[in-house]
Amino acid sequence: MNTDIETLLGRCYAAFNDRDLEGALAMMRPDVTWPNGWEGGWVKGRDGVREYWQRQWTAIDPRVEPRAFRWDAEGRVVVSVHQVVRDLGGAVLADQIVEHV
Repeated sequence: MNTDIETLLGRCYAAFNDRDLEGALAMMRPDVTWPNGWEGGWVKGRDGVREYWQRQWTAIDPRVEPRAFRWDAEGRVVVSVHQVVRDLGGAVLADQIVEHV
């Protein structure tokens, strides 16, 4: 795996966890397509991701920590992530390993 890519993705995850919305968005392409894993479907563009995350963060507190990086057969980066989602009172709603592509 290219350590530059790992470093960039690590910075993206850290910005998300720090709720540095603009910092995370600045690392994305303007025409990003992002999965809406919380409500379903997809969001488009930085504004779409911004609005999605803002809605999400008013209802739940997700944290994601990358654990491993690999390339799939299609040349995409697959990140194994430890995801912990809490309600706003701190109760754990989900604690799992997921893959982000």
